[in-house]
Amino acid sequence: MSLCRYLPVPSDRMGIIWSLLSVKDSIILEYGPAGTTHFSMGFYGALGVDWQQRLFTTHMNEDDVVMGDVTRLEEAIVELDKSYEPKVIFVVASSISAVIGTDIKGVCNYMQKEVQAKLVAFEQGGFRGDYSIGLTEVYKLLVNNLPCKEQKKRKKVFNIIGASMGSYRAASDVWELQNLMREAFGYELHTCLCHETSVDEIGDIGTAEINLVMRQEGLPAAEVLKNKFDMPFVVSAPYGYAATLTWLEEVGKILGQLPDVKMCARLRLKAQNTASLKMYAMMMGRKKTPQAAVIGEYDLVKGLSAFLRSVGIDVKYKLCSHSLKSIVEPELDIQYISVEKEKIDILKKMQKTLVLADDVSHRLCDSSNAVLRVSAPFIDGAQIATHLPLLGEKGTDFLLETIEAYYQTLA
Repeated sequence: MSLCRYLPVPSDRMGIIWSLLSVKDSIILEYGPAGTTHFSMGFYGALGVDWQQRLFTTHMNEDDVVMGDVTRLEEAIVELDKSYEPKVIFVVASSISAVIGTDIKGVCNYMQKEVQAKLVAFEQGGFRGDYSIGLTEVYKLLVNNLPCKEQKKRKKVFNIIGASMGSYRAASDVWELQNLMREAFGYELHTCLCHETSVDEIGDIGTAEINLVMRQEGLPAAEVLKNKFDMPFVVSAPYGYAATLTWLEEVGKILGQLPDVKMCARLRLKAQNTASLKMYAMMMGRKKTPQAAVIGEYDLVKGLSAFLRSVGIDVKYKLCSHSLKSIVEPELDIQYISVEKEKIDILKKMQKTLVLADDVSHRLCDSSNAVLRVSAPFIDGAQIATHLPLLGEKGTDFLLETIEAYYQTLA
């Protein structure tokens, strides 16, 4: 692992825990030292995740580590089941218990008869990769363990898979997808993995007609649900008016329903109007070619880059904030730079560039650049709004205001 001057990429364990904290009527029990869990709590709070009376640790001492004694874990499971009566207890391995090879799944198997709550084990412990790997695992394990075997389909209902609480504007993007589905098709959201969901909602996730997969980490879970409950799915996050229209048409084909005519006409008109921005960019190119850098999670980088190209901006740098291990056939020009110094050098060289990135990246750029926060980490102010998306129609409205202001700086 290379030296990290700023914030390291969260581990798979971190992605698992912040996702599970969004599942109501459940408790997360981490088998590890108290310090490990305590250190993480402030981070989860910064993401807007409520961990109060939801996240617990067993604590471990030297004897537990050396002798492999799991008595503390057994007692904690019984105590939490009796005290809080959760429907599910997620038992998560810490880095320590993962290193010594504690059989978390085995403990859950024989302890299941001792408690009323369903026990679900997560044995990753932070050593299988960064948080994108953890997201893939958590979505997949949830749909494998919680849904009931029999599911009766409900009309006009959909699910979202791949909303990560660690993503910037996650709540707003979910809000926008709900608006799009409601206006275009008259559909309502049943549950969202993993954002403000519950054990019961995941339990009957198979009742929905379609799954909307926001990011590739949710693809394995969508495949599981397709095999289990014959549920079709669409994989993409629409950035830009034209992309949103294409996305709606793709969803409509699966549903056997055309999207709302007035809505489609509005999106087409907005897409046509953005052509003037591309012409403006060509004129600006005589003085300074509009260029951008997009830094963030893979699907965000992919979607925003395509949109920026459509309005005449050359995307010079496409930098993914996590590894590409969980991405199926990633685009060749989207990079993950594991050595932080190399990334810092790129940022410090940028001049008069539109930088769509996180707060740390913005601090490393000089004042000649135009910046917009689109990804985590966010340290210059809190994430408050839940109605300001980056994707969909409203997200494009917002992005175009920033792009137009950037063009003015080049005039």
